[in-house]
Amino acid sequence: MSEEAQYGSEPTQPPIHDESVSKYAVELSDFDPVAERKLVRKLDYHIVPIILLLYLFSFLDRVNIGNARLYGMEEDLGLRGNQYQTAVSILFVTYLLSELPSNLVLKKFRPSRWISFITTAWGIIATLTGLTQSFAGLIVCRLLLGLVEGGLFPGAAIYLTFFYTKREIALRIGYLFVSAAIAGAVGGLLGYGIGFMDGVSGQRGWRWILIIEGLPSFILGIATWFLLADNPETAPYLSPDEKELMRLRRARQAGQTESAQRFHKKDVYAGLKDWKVYAFCAGQFGTDTMLYGYSTFLPTIIKGLGKWTTAQTQALTIPCYGVGALSYVVIASLSDRQQKRGLYTVIFGGISVIGYGVLISDSSTGVHYLGCFLVAMGLYVCCGLPLAWLPSNQPRYGKRTTATGLQLTIGNASGVMAPFLYPTSEGPRFVKGHAVSLALVGMSSILFAFMSWYLSQKNRRRERGEEDEKVTDMSEREIDELGDASPRYIFTI
Repeated sequence: MSEEAQYGSEPTQPPIHDESVSKYAVELSDFDPVAERKLVRKLDYHIVPIILLLYLFSFLDRVNIGNARLYGMEEDLGLRGNQYQTAVSILFVTYLLSELPSNLVLKKFRPSRWISFITTAWGIIATLTGLTQSFAGLIVCRLLLGLVEGGLFPGAAIYLTFFYTKREIALRIGYLFVSAAIAGAVGGLLGYGIGFMDGVSGQRGWRWILIIEGLPSFILGIATWFLLADNPETAPYLSPDEKELMRLRRARQAGQTESAQRFHKKDVYAGLKDWKVYAFCAGQFGTDTMLYGYSTFLPTIIKGLGKWTTAQTQALTIPCYGVGALSYVVIASLSDRQQKRGLYTVIFGGISVIGYGVLISDSSTGVHYLGCFLVAMGLYVCCGLPLAWLPSNQPRYGKRTTATGLQLTIGNASGVMAPFLYPTSEGPRFVKGHAVSLALVGMSSILFAFMSWYLSQKNRRRERGEEDEKVTDMSEREIDELGDASPRYIFTI
């Protein structure tokens, strides 16, 4: 696809007449694709590595309890019955409570400062979890970890919308899910390697896993204070002309007015009252059930497929995560270029449903392992694309940050339930867990298919002018301020 097709077909607003716009910016008002492509590469260079590492260590610190379980944690802490599942799920209580409030204060405290604070805090908590001596201590650590980690993903998703357009956002949010896949793979490798430290300084291997994997987050949190720009206007790596181009890129997108980029309470209320937001939330709940069940219990699931050693189990998880990451990168790129989110979400949700069907079936070990790959293929696609889909249809900042916060809060509520789908007593096949995950992913696929159809119908009405009567007595500026409610706004489907 040509660069013009990728960068030059955004819905446009009336021309901007501002005498302060530089000659260079005026020359680029037609969006020379070479200049814009160079700018996007620079943004990727300065933003993506930091965001990727932040979520990689966040996800690693959240789910490494699954690897710690293989190295004696339950025995040392005297966990019985469903206490391990409780420790896994309790994190999401405070995680959920912190997501939306964290998003609402992101700009107030500045992204670089707020994200640095929560990252440093969870690094300390994750590291000290390795020193806990009881079930009660483990519960306290998990609650505190969820409280500070909850703000990262919604904050990172909103932060990316400060810099990237709706034709670029899915791939960049996709990098967060790639980092989650990398965390799963690296976690297996690290768990295997650190497991050999069992007995060093009189400590069990599971303690060293939590301690060593928690320290990088502490260091990265401090570095984030200095490395992360708060917005395009204050980014030190952008020249004045590049900052001007960033403003023009924003102005090119329908509804992206200067006022729309500020926080307004009425936009928060609009997000809370929009039924479409809750439809996406329900769909996210179903797909996130798969995300947390699969990511936390994949080592346990694979270990039950055959007579594997702990090291072999860890090694067998890595290809699954690799397939999941590769699938998402390819599909996210296509989705951005074609501006089609629902189509790929539904297709790859169906692939995961087939994967769970294979896992439920009474088949050989090899066939069941194939099922793990099929689930992974759809995992990050049908979890990640909706997280780019919803905010890309919210041009006003207040509604966008509210909608994303709700989507992640309700979606991540599945993390409370998911651990109980895979109780130890139901291994090695975990039929109930796979069946519930299959049903919820199927539900989400149907829901996202409906939303894609509904938004496409809405676009057709607007293109035919059937909603123009709503703005008959409005000025151009007032129409632009309507955001996604404007009859000129075209939804990504």
